[in-house]
Amino acid sequence: MPENSADNPASDHSSPLARRRFLRYSGAGLAAGGLWLAGCAKDKNEITPSSRLDVGAGDPGILNFAYALEQLEAAFYAQVVAGPYFASASAAEKAILSDLRDHEAIHAALFKNLLGSNAIKDLNFDFSNIDFSQRTTAESASRLGVLNAARAFEDLGVAAYNGVGRYITSNDNLLLAGKIVSVEARHAAIIRELITANTFVASDVVDTTNNGLEKSKRPQDVLTIANTFLAEGSKLSAANIK
Repeated sequence: MPENSADNPASDHSSPLARRRFLRYSGAGLAAGGLWLAGCAKDKNEITPSSRLDVGAGDPGILNFAYALEQLEAAFYAQVVAGPYFASASAAEKAILSDLRDHEAIHAALFKNLLGSNAIKDLNFDFSNIDFSQRTTAESASRLGVLNAARAFEDLGVAAYNGVGRYITSNDNLLLAGKIVSVEARHAAIIRELITANTFVASDVVDTTNNGLEKSKRPQDVLTIANTFLAEGSKLSAANIK
């Protein structure tokens, strides 16, 4: 019997309704962790903690931590949409990547507005280890392809929200983080689906052996990875989130 696209929301990415349905069906928190981005970063001189920009303590520090990650994702997708791979991508992938660009820009603006004068500065980025002309990472390539980098960033973002939630004291902030991580998880799921069908979740992001829960990362572990994609003067520390 032919597959009905209404029953399989991932079967027709070209329809806006199908894309939205897939993002909804994939559920909150289907992907976390992902690739260790640092493994694809070029060797750099070690940056001492004292030279890093500390995101702060308490809930303001956590919001700045999230703001930094949203800035990173927003800048990445903005460059994707302006890059050579996007120009030749299918209409469906263009629509999805444009949606993700808009979501991350909105997230970043939201945190900046919430933080007001407490917000960290606008960050500068180093995406030299990403090949914006390639859809996926080429065999034996030293740089990540666009979709592989997107998967890694989204997995890292979900793991970051999952790991920092234990430190949030405000119920309002915890609710906000829960809402945003559910969106980020949908991002991660659909990027994985674009790379390989029916792989929107896997054991690298969910503990499929013991408890079925998403994997998480502590803030400083997240920044160890994220800092490899931040330019000098924008590298971060989360030493006071505890």
